Amino acid sequence: MMKRLNLIGLLSIGILLFISSCKKEVLTTDSLYVPAASDVTAKATLAELQSGHTIYMNKCGACHGLYSPDSYSASNWTSILSSMAPKAGLSSADKTLVYKYVTRGM
Repeated sequence: MMKRLNLIGLLSIGILLFISSCKKEVLTTDSLYVPAASDVTAKATLAELQSGHTIYMNKCGACHGLYSPDSYSASNWTSILSSMAPKAGLSSADKTLVYKYVTRGM
């Protein structure tokens, strides 16, 4: 019985270590890119990118660490924002601005 408990404990620790090594890097707000004129695209103005940056830091960062926009693809960000926007209380317009920011104006 004791050997079984030790084995379960070791397996649990191993699983936790594996999971934690797979996580994307969480950034401080100082590490996030700040939109500049060079980031403007046909789909995103500088004002939209800056607003998305502010919303991302203030709304998303209020509950958890922030990820680099480059950590995920545009389709991943679509899924993430679909599930997280309601939890963060983002309006449809705010969700769009955050999407433009994290996808760098795609």
